[in-house]
Amino acid sequence: MAKLLYTMGEVAERLGESTSAVRYWSNYFERFIKPSRNAKGNRLFHPEDVETLEQVQFLVKKQGMTLDGAMARLTEDRRSVEKRVKALNSLKEIRARLVEVRKSL
Repeated sequence: MAKLLYTMGEVAERLGESTSAVRYWSNYFERFIKPSRNAKGNRLFHPEDVETLEQVQFLVKKQGMTLDGAMARLTEDRRSVEKRVKALNSLKEIRARLVEVRKSL
């Protein structure tokens, strides 16, 4: 069962990025990422926000785009980026399962 809200640290760990990078991206892409805040003012990310952050990470880190370029790409053709990120995540899960099977043999 998936969580409803993720903390900044959980999102950063999932992405393998620093919390400051996640914070910067959430501020820069505020059009797409709208985290809730708890009573202390900490950001709490919805699963859709985490998916968007994964897309941003893919465009910036893997594709080598600037933040402005990533913003334009998400604005113009978000579905193709979403499909590519989901495909990569599926492949990573399959690889992890295969590694587990290999270790058990």
